[in-house]
Amino acid sequence: MTDDQNMKSTPYVKLDDLSVGYGGKAIIRDICIDIKKGEIVTLIGPNGAGKSTILKTITKQLSIIKGSVGFEGRNMHKIPNKELSQKMAVVLTERLKTDLLTCYDVVASGRYPYTGKLGILTPEDEKKVDEAIAAVNATELGAHDFNAISDGQRQRILLARAICQDPELIILDEPTSFLDIKYKLELLSILRNMAKMKGITVITSLHEIDLAMKIADKVVCVKGDHIYKYGAPDVIFDENMIRELYDIDNGFFDPLYGSIELPAPTGQGWQRHMYEESLGRKHRGKDSRPKGAPYAFVISSGGGGIPVYRKLQRKNLTFAAGILYENDMDYRLARLLAQEVVSEKPFADISDKAYSRAEELIKECGKVIYVPFETGACNGRIKDLLKLAESEGKLETI
Repeated sequence: MTDDQNMKSTPYVKLDDLSVGYGGKAIIRDICIDIKKGEIVTLIGPNGAGKSTILKTITKQLSIIKGSVGFEGRNMHKIPNKELSQKMAVVLTERLKTDLLTCYDVVASGRYPYTGKLGILTPEDEKKVDEAIAAVNATELGAHDFNAISDGQRQRILLARAICQDPELIILDEPTSFLDIKYKLELLSILRNMAKMKGITVITSLHEIDLAMKIADKVVCVKGDHIYKYGAPDVIFDENMIRELYDIDNGFFDPLYGSIELPAPTGQGWQRHMYEESLGRKHRGKDSRPKGAPYAFVISSGGGGIPVYRKLQRKNLTFAAGILYENDMDYRLARLLAQEVVSEKPFADISDKAYSRAEELIKECGKVIYVPFETGACNGRIKDLLKLAESEGKLETI
């Protein structure tokens, strides 16, 4: 094998039988992970699981309890700090202690591994500082006192410092904390470009699993005293996997859309007086509908029902939905939030069984909410359901 082939087969960063922890006591054991050059690897998992401990061990801030961290085929913990600082940049969650330093000064400190003992910047260094500040859209912050800016602004300045360092490896601990959505997206776009255009390897922890699944090449799930799972996003971001990783029992994660969903409504179902009052009439007669009947039956398709589902969920009103094809956008959310979904196989004609159940629900519920959509040969019986809802005096078209 040639030297070039050997370099390609050797992991760029290798965690080999690594145990990490504090005071000589391991909290996570037997970590074995290979990371290629230019990959983005994201650590996810519950708070306190040990994600930061792993990152601090990789960056030499904590001693290794067992095993090793390899970097370019060498033991990272034996690489001199000055040499390592020219190859690796670190952005951790600890507050940076600065006195009377401007944001420009903080970013400029990223060039110190390349300067002499006096830390004097060359014109080329100054250019890199300016470019790094501009890359995170923080040019207006340059002259500000670093201690006088917001947490989100500090995060952007610290990222600029890391960029300014010209690293081959960048390690970040919860870099999106304190950032609003605009700067979260901007930061992750910067990291993606660094990895894919410059071949910089990125190892980061993230709380936002919806963002992690969109940016990561590999995902490390941290839970318990071992790595819970390691693999590609399409393997990790499975509904059951995420539920087990975070012990979710009060909501859902939808891997198709990368969305976190609150639990289905459990409160107000059908109550006759609410329906009568909504029509401006007083309660009349005894309600013969089943006690557990949903407040509404939603007829929709192609994403049109999603805002209706969410509105009912916010009001904690139970609802049923149908007749939905199982490849419909509305079905993805309805299966999580609806009390019941009447469904049909994709591209099939609506069956008698599905139609009969939809009829029953229309008769049982308090109202039928219809979000107009086009019907065809397969789902033409929807029109008959709408006629039934209208004859029952329940149809509400939005």
